[in-house]
Amino acid sequence: MKKYNIPVEAALEVIGGKWKVVILCHLIKDKRRTGELKRLMPGITQKMLTQQLRELEEDGVILREVYNQVPPRVEYSLTEYGWSLKGILDSLCAWGEQHIEKTYPNKEEVLIQTEELEQV
Repeated sequence: MKKYNIPVEAALEVIGGKWKVVILCHLIKDKRRTGELKRLMPGITQKMLTQQLRELEEDGVILREVYNQVPPRVEYSLTEYGWSLKGILDSLCAWGEQHIEKTYPNKEEVLIQTEELEQV
């Protein structure tokens, strides 16, 4: 049995790392296919995206739904357990926006708009 020094270690084991929270923030907005997630996160490799999605699925945070069609269609969405992270993710996003505004005089120069990424 795994032991933790403090509970936040257990949380970080599930959502820690550079990409998991980003994936979850995109899935809060809507179901996404792998290709959509890749476009929304241009810095992630396909291998890393696949690994992170698998880990989130194993932890019960996201659902991988495969549609029986040709070519196969796979969509990812939050599970009920995943939705329990919404408050935390909303707080992280709000803090990130405050941090950007505090650190950069013109936040538009550093913040890529989701709409721009979806059009790529």
